[in-house]
Parts: sequence; structure tokens; C-alpha cells
Amino acid sequence: MSSTETSGAPVVVETPRLTLRHLTPADAGSLAAVWSDAEAMKYFPRVLTPAQVGDLIERNLQSYRKEGHGLYAVVLRATGEVIGDCGLLRQHVHGRDEVEVAYHFRPSVWGKGYATEAAGACVYHGFRRLGRNRIVALVRPENQPACRVAEKVGMTLEKQVLWRGILHSVYAVADTAWAERGLFPEDLA
Repeated sequence: MSSTETSGAPVVVETPRLTLRHLTPADAGSLAAVWSDAEAMKYFPRVLTPAQVGDLIERNLQSYRKEGHGLYAVVLRATGEVIGDCGLLRQHVHGRDEVEVAYHFRPSVWGKGYATEAAGACVYHGFRRLGRNRIVALVRPENQPACRVAEKVGMTLEKQVLWRGILHSVYAVADTAWAERGLFPEDLA
């Protein structure tokens, strides 16, 4: 059974192992396993309460309507299980409006390449389907696994900035540079 059959939410993009689809209120429990987990949120200012996870879902539902994108549920195609979120967010960084690829996964699935697969699909979606010309990742420098994900999807370290009062590395890639490196996965077209 596909994720659209179980959730009714629109599918944004699929990869060989993952389906990225719009969040629904029914995802609150699965997302709490990420956003309310101290280990998963180690590089974020705080963990979220269940009510805050619900608010996060609602903000993303509004973002789909307003921006055409947001965080998406990351679903294992083999099982239909939601293992985290990944998507595109509008951010204001160092005096500039940016589109950020963001990813959050529960610790039990770390190290399996899901973040890279999902982030790459979101970058593809941003460039090929949404017509963005630049995408960034905002990563705390000490979060080396997230830095590696940004690099694996074709981004390079551009600068470090204070963002929301915390030092962040800004990784970036332009659509032309990404296309020239052959990073558009044709099986996602």
C-alpha cells in the first residue's frame, strides 16, 4: 500500500527508498519521535512538546499554500513508516531571503543515507519543479553529519553567520552548478 493510500496526503517526490509527502495531523506522533527527542534535537535550541509538534505541522500546511513548499513527511516506501521530515523552508539569513533544505530524522535511522536521499530529492524538487535558482542549508558547524549531507547533495560551504543568535555554516548551491555536476537524478523526473 502506498503512502498516499494510507495518509491521503499529496506526494511531492519519491526516491528508490523514500516517499516525501505533505505532513498531516496524523503525523504528530511520528514527528514527536524526532522533534521531542533530546538526541535528535541536540543541535537545535530546544525539543518540542507534543503541542508544539502540532503547531509545526500546522505552520507547514500553511507554508504549502503560501510558499508552495515546506517540510514533508519522509516515509519508508517498504513499510509506510514516517521516519522524519525533510523539505524546503523560506529563511531570512544575513540580510537575504533564502530557501533552505532542512532535514530531521529520528536517531534509530541515522547512518543509513536517508537524510542524503531525502535532501537530494528536495533540492531536485526546488530546482526542477519549483524553479528556485539557489538553495542553502543552515547547519551548526559542530553537526558534522548534517554538514556531510549538505556536501553530498552538491552544496559547498559559503560562509558562517550568526543566525538566530547561534553560529551556523551556510552551505549553498545554485541550480546551474548542481545541473553541471550531473546531480539531477533522472529517475525523479
